[in-house]
Amino acid sequence: MKRLTVTEPEAGHTGYVFGSFRLEPDGTLLRRDAVIHLPPKELDALRLLLRRAGQIVTPLVMRKALWGEVHVTADSVTRCVSALRAKLQPDDCIQTIYKRGYRLTVPARSYEKAGAETLPRLAILPFATGMNVPAHLGAAVAEETLARLTGGRIVPATMLARDSSFTLAQRGMTALQVGKALEADLVLTGTLRSMPMHYRLRVEMIRVEDGSQIWIEDFLVPEARIAGLESELVERLVYRIGDGGLFLSASAAPAVGDEYDPARREAFELFQRGHQEWQTLQRHTMQDGLQHMHRAAKLDPTLVAAHVDLANICVTQALYGFMAPRVAAEQVERTAAAVPETVEGRDALLPALGWVRFHVHHDLRGALQAFAGCAHLPHDPWTTRSRVMFALSRHRFAEALELLRAALRVDAYSPWLNARLAWALHLAGEAAESREQAERTLERFPEHEGADLYGAIVLAYQGDAARAVKLAESLTRRSPYFDIATAVLGYALARAGRRPEATEMLERMQWLSHERFVMRSFTPALYLELGDRESAVGELKRAEQDRCPWFFQMLADPRLNALHGHAEFKRMQGVLADMEAAAEQEAAGSPAESR
Repeated sequence: MKRLTVTEPEAGHTGYVFGSFRLEPDGTLLRRDAVIHLPPKELDALRLLLRRAGQIVTPLVMRKALWGEVHVTADSVTRCVSALRAKLQPDDCIQTIYKRGYRLTVPARSYEKAGAETLPRLAILPFATGMNVPAHLGAAVAEETLARLTGGRIVPATMLARDSSFTLAQRGMTALQVGKALEADLVLTGTLRSMPMHYRLRVEMIRVEDGSQIWIEDFLVPEARIAGLESELVERLVYRIGDGGLFLSASAAPAVGDEYDPARREAFELFQRGHQEWQTLQRHTMQDGLQHMHRAAKLDPTLVAAHVDLANICVTQALYGFMAPRVAAEQVERTAAAVPETVEGRDALLPALGWVRFHVHHDLRGALQAFAGCAHLPHDPWTTRSRVMFALSRHRFAEALELLRAALRVDAYSPWLNARLAWALHLAGEAAESREQAERTLERFPEHEGADLYGAIVLAYQGDAARAVKLAESLTRRSPYFDIATAVLGYALARAGRRPEATEMLERMQWLSHERFVMRSFTPALYLELGDRESAVGELKRAEQDRCPWFFQMLADPRLNALHGHAEFKRMQGVLADMEAAAEQEAAGSPAESR
């Protein structure tokens, strides 16, 4: 069995290590173990620069290497290199030599076999918690340790993705079983217990090859210094796993000595708690997370991670239908304005700002700039979701599928990534592949929100309505305030021929709309299934007016094919076309008039 991050090299290609990056022979670019998506031309340009590392590559040579005899515009090379340079930030790898060309400025080492085998592959599992320990704390300490190690310039191990490690552990698998499933070399697990005035974290390192326990250690910290526990654990990991120094980038954890500052300590503890709470589908729990993050950001304005999470919470609540998109957008913009542009880590706010500019302001050019500014960010659940949703909303399905498949190579057991792949295939019109992926996801992640949601849509659309009803019913019971699930249940009921019950779902949502914001994008398919074409169009128009983040994706949903040809539907399709045209004109230097 191959490692999850290693694929067979393509003939004629060499792998390279340069700066903090590794380019696999198959074309996968990684910063440490995080995949960075490169379109084909940018990949070809990078390979050319790597082959001639330290040498000047003229624009003519690059144009011929990338496009051959095909005629392209004069600025094609400039735009390609600029896009590539943005994805390699913050590393300054490519130098522009005035009137001569481009040069790779960092040393590059080639190799014939894909690998990065020099570093052990480490999986960190959520720590178990004993009595009188806040339920979120074990996972929070493990996740912050993982984040600090992943964010280092020099790290002692290749860190395996959080979602896969946590998902398998929460499924009840032992540390050794998780390690084998992820093909890890080492697994870190542990238990956090409460003692009078102290917390005790007992960690153990397991070598997966033979299942032996190669390290066990206790960390005892006063309750008032729990925020400094990750720093101590990271230091011990570096010492135990490998030699050499560890240089960490900015993280959420307080700086040395700051754990004694009561305000900063409280801010960090609120951040840890809120971070765990907002990653759920429970409306009230997410609201608690939002309040904790607001408080954390106010107590410690320098805690950038709290500002980033605050922006991401708002966008997530808009996606789930728990917050009106315009309200979420205002909060995101206020949050971003509170963080100076010079602060390290601020670029993690750009995906949320890109979402606001595209969906709320219909400013595609601004959204493209935001996403280009964060192109260097490695895979994490939020960043990858933002990129995928942006590509899907622009109906760039091949790009979305490539992003998802690249992320799954390093995070194969992420339920949401697997579920969104089924949805992306559905929107792309790949019915057979979508059904196969939905079935696979449902089998691997039973009773997961994403698996049930997208699975119910795909199965209902493709004729297995009875099973879709069961999935949607289970989801609505577990998440009763999730209006998207209610709309999907209504659609599945209608497909199953249970029209009175489907109509009841619509009436419930209409009644709720008098009390609070209700997302409209998923009801048009239900109206269509009930034979009400005009109401389906009306719901789409309301979704457009609300700036619903699903609106543009719904225009490509095969369930709404019956609306093609409708004058109002054509007008709505034209909104996206106009945005694309305006972005092209602005990029060419002749801004289009606002509509």
